[in-house]
Amino acid sequence: MKRLVVLGGGESGVGTAILGIKKGYDVFVSDFGKIKDHYKEVLIINGITWEEEQHSEELILTADLVMKSPGISDNSPIVKKIRDKNISVISEIEFASKYTDAVLIGITGSNGKTTTTMLTYHLLKKGGLNVGIGGNIGKSFAWQVAEDQFDCYVLELSSFQLDGMIDFNPHIAIITNLSPDHLDRYDYLYQNYINSKFRITMNQTSDDYLIYDADDVEIKAWLSQNKVKAQLIPFSLTQELKEGTYIKNNKMEININHEELNFDTECIALEGKHNLKNAMAATSVAKLMKIRKATIRESLSNFQGVEHRLEKVLKIQNIQYINDSKATNVNATFFALDSMNSPTVWIVGGVDKGNDYAELLPLVNEKVKAIICLGVDNRKIIDAFGNIVDVMVEVSTMIDAVKMAQRIAEKGDSVLLSPACASFDLFENYEDRGRQFKQAVQNL
Repeated sequence: MKRLVVLGGGESGVGTAILGIKKGYDVFVSDFGKIKDHYKEVLIINGITWEEEQHSEELILTADLVMKSPGISDNSPIVKKIRDKNISVISEIEFASKYTDAVLIGITGSNGKTTTTMLTYHLLKKGGLNVGIGGNIGKSFAWQVAEDQFDCYVLELSSFQLDGMIDFNPHIAIITNLSPDHLDRYDYLYQNYINSKFRITMNQTSDDYLIYDADDVEIKAWLSQNKVKAQLIPFSLTQELKEGTYIKNNKMEININHEELNFDTECIALEGKHNLKNAMAATSVAKLMKIRKATIRESLSNFQGVEHRLEKVLKIQNIQYINDSKATNVNATFFALDSMNSPTVWIVGGVDKGNDYAELLPLVNEKVKAIICLGVDNRKIIDAFGNIVDVMVEVSTMIDAVKMAQRIAEKGDSVLLSPACASFDLFENYEDRGRQFKQAVQNL
C-alpha cells in the first residue's frame, strides 16, 4: 500500500486525504498549526491518522507521495527534507486530476480569477451542464472528485497550486492578466512568478484552448518568446481580433472556431472595464462549451458578482460604501479606482508586498478626495500620495476608518475600501477585513 502524506489539514488537505483513502492509499495528515475541529471530525470518522502543531519527520519522510497545501512555502524546512529524499511533492489539484475524466477548466491570473471562475461556473450551470467549482474557491476539488460525479469542473488556480503541477492538463485554460504579486515566494523575481502562471498551459495539447488577455503586456511578451501547443483564444478591449473576443461599438463580439455571435455590453450586470474582461473570458469558455446564446445573455445580465470585490454594501445619506477588500495588490486597486464615477474617500493599507504606487497617481489625482490609511505601517502610502490629496488620515481599526470616512464624505461621494495590500497586520484575511468593513458600515 502506497503512503500518501498530506501537509496541511485545511480544506485542500482534508479533501486530498478523503480521496487518498478512497483510492487505497495509507494516508497521514500533518499540520504545523492547529487543525479546525470540523476537519478533525472528518479525519476521525474516516479513520485517517493526523497530527497538529508539529511535523514528525519519522512519519512524513516514509511517504511515497506528498501533497502540500498551497499556503506552505517550498522553502519550509520539512519540504526541503522531503525533496532531499526525492519524494514527489504535488498539489491537491494535481492529485485529484488523476482520478477524474471530467472536462477541466483552469483559471489563473493576478486579478479577476475569482470573478471569472464564478461567472464561468454560473454560465455553464445555467446552460444545463453538470458542473462543479473548486480550487481556491468553495469545496476542495479532491473532495468533490471523491464524493461527487461532475462532468466538468471550473477551477480557480493560484501560482502556488500551479507550482505543484506535473501532469495536470486543463482542456480550457484562462490567464486573466499579470501584475507583480506574491513576489516574496518567488525570490522577488517577477519573471519567476510569470513562469509559474504559465504552467497552466504546459501540458495542453492542440486539442485544448488557452484564453488570455491580448492587451496584457507581460502575457504578450511571454507568448512571443515561448511555444504553446494549445489553440489561442485572445480577448481585448482595444483591438479587433480575427479569432477571439473583443469590444466594438458597445458590443461584445465573439469569433471562435469560425462561429460568430455578439452581445450588447449593456446586458452585463458587472460594472467596470476589468469586469468586461472577466465577462469576455467567461463567455469564451461558454462558447467553447456550446452554451446557447440566449442563456449566455441572460446569465451575464443576472450574475451578482463576488463578495469583497467592488461589492456595493449600502448607500447612507447618498454616500455609497463599497467593499473591495479582495484588492490585495496595486493592480486590483487600479481597476477599482478606475471604475469610480464619483469623488472617492479611499481606505487603503495593510501589509505591503513591495508595492509600487506610481501607476495609481493619475487616478488618485483625478478621483480621490481623501485617503484613510488603515495599517500598522503607512509610510509608503503617505510618501506616495501625501502631496496629491488634501486630506490624509491614519487609523488603526476598521470601525475608526469607516467613522472617519463618514465624517469626510459628502452627498454624492463614494467610500471605497480597496487596500492594495495584504490583510495580515490587523485581520485574519481579506474576507475578515471585508466583513468588518461591512459590519462597521451597517452600524453607522
